[in-house]
Amino acid sequence: MSDNSTLPLSSSVHQGPLAPEDYPGSEVDVLPPVDNPGVEEHVPRYTDADPAAGDRAYRQVLFMLGLVPVLAIAFVVIYFAVDKETTFSFGPLHTWAQHLGLGITGGLAVLLIGLACIHWAKQLMNDAEVVEERHPSASSDEDKAIVAQQFADGVEDSAIGRRKLIGGALAGAIGMVLVPAVVVLADMGPHPGRGLRRATIETTLWAEGVRLVNDVNREPLRPEGIEIGQLINGQPENLFDLHGTPFQQAKAKSSIVVVRMEPDRIKIPESRKDWHVGGILCYSKICTHVGCPIGLWERTTHHLLCPCHQSTFDLGNSGVVVFGPAARSLPQLPIKVDAEGYLVAQGDFTVPVGPSYFERDSRNDYKDGDN
Repeated sequence: MSDNSTLPLSSSVHQGPLAPEDYPGSEVDVLPPVDNPGVEEHVPRYTDADPAAGDRAYRQVLFMLGLVPVLAIAFVVIYFAVDKETTFSFGPLHTWAQHLGLGITGGLAVLLIGLACIHWAKQLMNDAEVVEERHPSASSDEDKAIVAQQFADGVEDSAIGRRKLIGGALAGAIGMVLVPAVVVLADMGPHPGRGLRRATIETTLWAEGVRLVNDVNREPLRPEGIEIGQLINGQPENLFDLHGTPFQQAKAKSSIVVVRMEPDRIKIPESRKDWHVGGILCYSKICTHVGCPIGLWERTTHHLLCPCHQSTFDLGNSGVVVFGPAARSLPQLPIKVDAEGYLVAQGDFTVPVGPSYFERDSRNDYKDGDN
């Protein structure tokens, strides 16, 4: 083995074939240089050698692109005309007829655009071989001019100047294939305007006279049944008249917590003097940060902690935020006692419950010190 200390030190990469003088004192085989193989001999395509074959390929590209608008229109027709409950059976397999039709027409439309472009590139575009020389990453002005010229040459080589219908057919196919995408946006539901928001996410089941019931046993709540420091998870009594999806949607907005605190240890603003019953207050159970259900109750501090991101609300001070990422106070539900001695709501929440959204008006949200 030779002594490596005799090798020359260099930070540059060795270029060219190795020679004995490059490594004095070592045994190195001299490698012969590799000749530049150059560009292989060009073999004309059949579409170049036979003009009739080129015309056939041209018509095939136009035919594929021409089918795309037909499929796009068929997609829209199937979307509106085929009943959503109709099914097809393939032995043990079952599928919705509308889904099958939409998949076939939409998938074929996109597939034909891709096949047409591939066929165009392989059979009609310029077929000359080129050699790309290595160059520095930073291009000179001359190189940029060359690239611009190459782009112009590429446009010329694409034959789009001589076969102009391809460009229009491609643009039309891509434009038409977007139509089904626009149509299916209708499935996203109506535009969330002010009226729709007020009738859905800004409204709960709570109304005047609706009783507060225990979330576990569904028993109506009475003031004498709630101890000081106790927290009860509750729901509106009319929630349990619903079933399935309507039940889950209503519960996600109407869930509440009911707490009882010493009246002389809590801050009740003048504007909310009649919102409680002997220190019993009711708040939304839905965090105003991202909508997690809140349930971690600190009895001595009157703080309610959200387990998701640790937003903390002071129920002894109208639900204001004392810690965490939540930016709005916890909505409070005004309550009273009905003629039979049960706790009932005075009406719905005065502000939307749950997380914020762009269109939400936050001017009526309670802030510490408001009256």
